[in-house]
Formats: sequence, C-alpha cells, structure tokens
Amino acid sequence: MASLDAVFKAYDIRGTVPDQLDADVCRRIGAAFGRFAADAEASTGNGGPVRMVLARDMRPSGIELSAAFAEGAMEQGVDVVELGLASTDLLYFASGHLGVPGAIFTASHNPAGYNGIKMCLAGATPVGEETGLGVIKQWASGGLAPAPVSGSLSSADLLDAFADHVRSFVDTSLLAPLKIVADTANGMGGLVAPAVFGPLGFDVEYLYAELDGTFPNHPADPIQPENVADLRARVLEVGADIGLAFDGDADRVFLIDEQANIVSGSLTTALVAKGLLAKHPGATVLHNLICSKAVPEVIREGGGKPVRTRVGHSFIKQVMAETGAIFGGEHSGHYYFRDNYRADSGLIAALIVLEQLSVEHKPLSALLAPLDRYVASGEINTKVHDPSAVIDNVAAAFAELPQDRLDGLTIDAGSWWCNLRASNTEPLLRLNVEASNPEELDDRVTALRTLIEKG
Repeated sequence: MASLDAVFKAYDIRGTVPDQLDADVCRRIGAAFGRFAADAEASTGNGGPVRMVLARDMRPSGIELSAAFAEGAMEQGVDVVELGLASTDLLYFASGHLGVPGAIFTASHNPAGYNGIKMCLAGATPVGEETGLGVIKQWASGGLAPAPVSGSLSSADLLDAFADHVRSFVDTSLLAPLKIVADTANGMGGLVAPAVFGPLGFDVEYLYAELDGTFPNHPADPIQPENVADLRARVLEVGADIGLAFDGDADRVFLIDEQANIVSGSLTTALVAKGLLAKHPGATVLHNLICSKAVPEVIREGGGKPVRTRVGHSFIKQVMAETGAIFGGEHSGHYYFRDNYRADSGLIAALIVLEQLSVEHKPLSALLAPLDRYVASGEINTKVHDPSAVIDNVAAAFAELPQDRLDGLTIDAGSWWCNLRASNTEPLLRLNVEASNPEELDDRVTALRTLIEKG
C-alpha cells in the first residue's frame, strides 16, 4: 500500500492516482472513516445503524475510488447513501440536512492526475488533522477487521433540496435580471450553478460547463489570474454585470466586476458581510488574519462585531460554533455561513452579492469602491531551511512593533501590516503584506523579503 503520509494533509486527503491513491488505499480509508464515524455517532447516544452520505466530483478516477471507499465503510456496518456527482458544498448540505457523516471524492483545484477525500461528521462537522484524520490514518494503515454485520448501499438525489437551501439566503423577489457570466472550469459548478440560478430570472452564460475532470480548457483554480482570462474577456464582450469563477469542487467563488477587474477574497468578504449585517444587525462576523484591514472596518461600520481567526476551515468553523458568528470569510475565496451548518459555499456568497447588485442599482465596481482602501502584496512564497527560525528572526527585527502569534507572525505598524506563516506541507514561508499606499508596500515587501532570504 502506498504511504499514507503523502496523502493525509491538514484538512483532507489528496494525492496522485494511482501511485498514491488507488482502490485498495481508498477501501482501507473508507473502513477507517466508517469505524470513526460509527464511534462518533455512538458517543452521542445515537443508537441504531449508522448512515453516511458519499459523493464524488467529475474526475474519472472518482468512480472506482468512491466505490472502493463505500465497500470499506459498509464492511464496518455503515449504511452508505450515494449522492453521485456533487459539489463539496452540496455534500456539506447533505450532511447537515440529514444529520449524518459524509465524504466526497475531490481534489478541488488540483490538476487532473489528482484525487482526494474531504470528510465530515454529522452536521458538516469538520474532520481535520487534530479532529480525526490522525486516527483514520492510523486505522487505515493497520487495517480493521470487518464488523459482524455489513452495511447497505442506497442512493439519493439532493440537488433540488440543495438549490432551494442556497436560494433561502436571499429575498428572491428582489433579484433583478442581471447579466452573469459563470466560468465553472469543467468542474462541479456546471451541475450546481444552473440548478440554483435556473428559476431566478438571471441571464446566465456558462463557460466550460461540461463536467470533465481532465480540464480540457484551463485548470479549475481561479485564484491564479491566468485561469480567469477567458472569463474576464467574456464579461467585457457581452457587457455582463458580473463574472463568477468557480473552482473544481465549486465550494469557492471569485468575482469579476463589470470592468473585468478581479475582486479579491477580502473585498468579497467585506461585501458579503455588509449584505448580511444589513439583515442581521449586531451579528458577529469572522475574518481570517490575512484578510485586508478593510474587512473588520466594514464589519464595525455595519454594526457588527469582527473576530479575527487563524487560516483554515477547521479553525473558522470552531470559532463560529463558539461565537455564534453569522458569517466567516477567507482571503482565499472560502465563505462560511452559520445557517449553512457553518460550512462554506461559493454559491451562497455569490447570491448575496447578486442580491446587493439588484437592490443597489449600481455596478459592482461602485459597490466595491468604498471598501477598497489598501494595497496588498498578495501571497509571496519563499523556500527556507528552517521556517520557525526565520519567523523568530523577523519578529526580533521588528520587536518594537505590536505583534502576535495567532497563526505564524503578524506585525501591525498601523500604516502597514504583515503576516508570515509556515506552510503545512512544504518548507515554505507565506508572506502577506498590506499598506496604505503602493510606495510603502514596495518598501516593506523589499525589507521583509531581504530578512526572510537571509534565513
């Protein structure tokens, strides 16, 4: 069996097929997750057979791998409900709606040779490195004896129920017949976006809507500017009000304004927060610590309470549960909603923006202009020998400035701030810098990179 160390990541399982992930590996992981889910259900006092939902994205390898995973789970006495093709946010909805654990085979934005597994417990409760993945890896590595009674296999179609749920986040009577171009990148957005938008009266043009896990047009990774080039061009060609770029499993979305400008995840977080706070005044809203300073400012201006979190869905969902936050946003394009079982959904975020466009009768660029207050470096990655030592050296160089270690090192000088974090999987440091003007940004980036490269 291939080494599990290579495929078990901080938040999910991911690797190349078949050298890292094959049917045998997935059968063992399915058995381990089945046992883990059954133990979790038993600890809640929930008697009777354990059910789980299982889905897959459009990658060809998902058919064989998910079938093997189902076999492993059923060997542990778990009843498996197959959802078939689904987006990750549909899987989370199914877990929350039915109150059962779930798993989806997807490698999200990774290239075609990859596949992976995202898992959750009942209610879309995340399973990460510190909340079960370590145990699942151990059991998958050692193997488990079958349960006395095998589970069953059935199927369900929750696409329409999911679409209804997504639409419940807005007042559909307020929506205008906006012109939208949506690039689903041959990913699962091609299934779920038409189901959600279909009844709403929008004029939607889809780019690359065919489900094709070989990604014949461009990678399904919209955070890379080159992958939204076709979308930006089409927005200008047809005079669209907005462009929507989804990733492979359609849980993330990036916005393109009517002038074909790429909208950052921070600005989208601020805009969605503004829309939600108009309906839920005084609510708590989360933002991760690499979001723009504009985000907490907009939350406060909207009467909300901003709470800063670490990067990563497991941390955000935990803080959402602790604080009752209505919404949480990440600069990377993940948007989490309390009323979506605290799970992320690009479609819900997109609809909330479309509602604001409809009500405000302004172009998207005009809605964003008051929120766009700073200049940012984007994420700068540097390979280093000892990430911890470099972080300590940078901290010492700016010892006179306010700092914290919530997630890596954050330094806040007022007119500029930065965050320096180590990668979970590589000997990399990730630097994000934001400043009040381009000149100061350039100066700070140069100084910080010099320190980092010294080691």
